[in-house]
Amino acid sequence: MIRPTVARVDVGAIKRNFRQIVEHLARERSAGPPGVIAVVKANAYGHGAAQVARALEDAGADLLACADIEEGAVLRTAGVRADILVFGALSVSDLDGLFDCRLTPTISTPGAARAVQAAAARYKQRLRFHLKIDTGMNRLGFRHDNLRRTLPELLASPNLELDAVYTHFATADDPESPLFNVQRLRFERALADIEALGARPRYRHSANSAALLRDSRVWWDRVRPGLLLYGIVPPPLAATLPLTPVITLGSRVVAVKGLRSGEAVGYGARFTAQDPRTIAIVPAGYADGLDLRLGDRGSVLIRGRRAPIVGAVSMDMLAADVTGLDASPGDEVVIIGSQGDDCIDVREMAATIGTIPYEILCRIGSRIERLYSEGG
Repeated sequence: MIRPTVARVDVGAIKRNFRQIVEHLARERSAGPPGVIAVVKANAYGHGAAQVARALEDAGADLLACADIEEGAVLRTAGVRADILVFGALSVSDLDGLFDCRLTPTISTPGAARAVQAAAARYKQRLRFHLKIDTGMNRLGFRHDNLRRTLPELLASPNLELDAVYTHFATADDPESPLFNVQRLRFERALADIEALGARPRYRHSANSAALLRDSRVWWDRVRPGLLLYGIVPPPLAATLPLTPVITLGSRVVAVKGLRSGEAVGYGARFTAQDPRTIAIVPAGYADGLDLRLGDRGSVLIRGRRAPIVGAVSMDMLAADVTGLDASPGDEVVIIGSQGDDCIDVREMAATIGTIPYEILCRIGSRIERLYSEGG
């Protein structure tokens, strides 16, 4: 049985978006366009990592990226054959998974380097890795200004082979921030230091979706689109890429009732009808990932028109004002997507509640059934 609230994922759109990005890179840099690292961490931004990863492989992706070893293991169990890069820290991970699942680690601290070296020696393998440089995000990574002291031990590791070097921008989606260019220059200097130490990485990468759109100087040898793959341009940026949103979220009306003037609805009685209203009850709530801030701010689409969400979003349901819409139980409800001539997309929902599209996608609940199709 399938609950009324479902997410529909168009894996055909994933493939088209990937190919559009590849073609864009080739148009903009015809001589040696960068390759693509397709980011499928966080359950492919809520879309379903196994299905999305297989679709990306079909579209030509040869390198995927996830957050940790456990996510990589899920992809291998699903039959993914492409190379898989692990972005996250390894200090508290079971490193056996790197070898059991044929994963490429990121090494971002001297301690992690020693641990991975010891594991590779135990397995009697030579392991390729990506080196992360901290150029100003101040999370993970070897400090950009201390590499001549911290890297020699790692580069001398007998069982580790430097395959790539990368960094991550803190403000790629903020055109006004000077830090983006500061980080770019720091990364360039870090690459020169690494070369001076005798290392010759196969490729370099730094551009997430926002950086990809913003500055071709940071494309290097590979780019790392995440949000763009799912058909969404990181706000406040704009793009001419013909991308298709991949996921829609919908439900059905389960009850319709009247409110008399002065009556309230929902927890905390936050919404009080000033005149007689008709409300529809929709079986979707914060347990499904819908943010509490949508109450009295957001809308859903019913019968091709916007129905404001009124009162508090509950754990399992919400109320929408359908006065004048002649709504009935069983009517289709669109939470994210199009109906009639209107559309509520992820960027709009994020802006409505003051968050980012990434959070909207990643919070779509695990109890919501994902239905996969090749189009539409």
